[in-house]
Amino acid sequence: MERVAFLIDSSGERVDCLLNPETVQVTRLAGVRQRGAGGGQLTGSGLADDPLVFTGGGRTELVLDLLFDVDFVEAQLRPADVRVLTRPLWMLAENSTAEHGWLRPPLVRLVWGKTWNVPGVIIAVAERFDAFTGTGSPRRSWLRLKLVRAAETADQAEAGFAEELAAASTPTAAPGSAVIAAGDGAAEPGRSGVRFDLLANDALGSPLRWRLLAEHNRITDPLAVPAGTTLAVPPTVGTGAVAGLAQAVAGAVGAGASYLGTSVAGAPWNAATGPTVPAPSPLGNPGGTP
Repeated sequence: MERVAFLIDSSGERVDCLLNPETVQVTRLAGVRQRGAGGGQLTGSGLADDPLVFTGGGRTELVLDLLFDVDFVEAQLRPADVRVLTRPLWMLAENSTAEHGWLRPPLVRLVWGKTWNVPGVIIAVAERFDAFTGTGSPRRSWLRLKLVRAAETADQAEAGFAEELAAASTPTAAPGSAVIAAGDGAAEPGRSGVRFDLLANDALGSPLRWRLLAEHNRITDPLAVPAGTTLAVPPTVGTGAVAGLAQAVAGAVGAGASYLGTSVAGAPWNAATGPTVPAPSPLGNPGGTP
């Protein structure tokens, strides 16, 4: 019987599982969320159900429960510690791949016979050990692994971003002016409650252009931009900028929409003093590019 395995797209390396899972759980989350406003979620006693926003896209998750036991390994290759067998799977959930300057887990492909071939990234691994030796080495492991499907290649994502950005609406703020970030009242510890995706939509005509706005203002963590911050709007957003941005975020579909971030108001831009921006954050990748 052919064993389930993970193929690493960048290197072609194959990571085999010791035994096939008895069950595979597949979950599909549609692109639906609750509609919100500046004061929080929109709801009320007169509504039978909360208002919804249909964002498109979605998320497909696969959960596999895998068993590893050193006693099932051929005698001449048998390790003393089961973690030797499971470590390659743990490494698939590490940020070991660089893409456009950011670190991310590697793109893998779940393959099993001729019926399973699912590209995605492993976002979570949990492991329970038992059958310990006298020295504390576990000989058996129950490992649960979660994979999120990534249905698009980098080229497909780049083309999709270019198409969406080319169809951007007319921005509210004039090129070369400025916008002021406003909080939405949903601040959490370490976050300002500023909607940076909506800020980019008003400033540049599309929420997908959040990275262009952040880079223009030298902001490394859009989630930490304080309310009231004045941000400069790039002078022009032509086709060259669109193509460049699409290339920079290829493979990061939906990254801008993940920010819970800003309503904005136009404000004059002072060319002499420039924008007021927060100090660069040590977090590096804002929000984690997928």
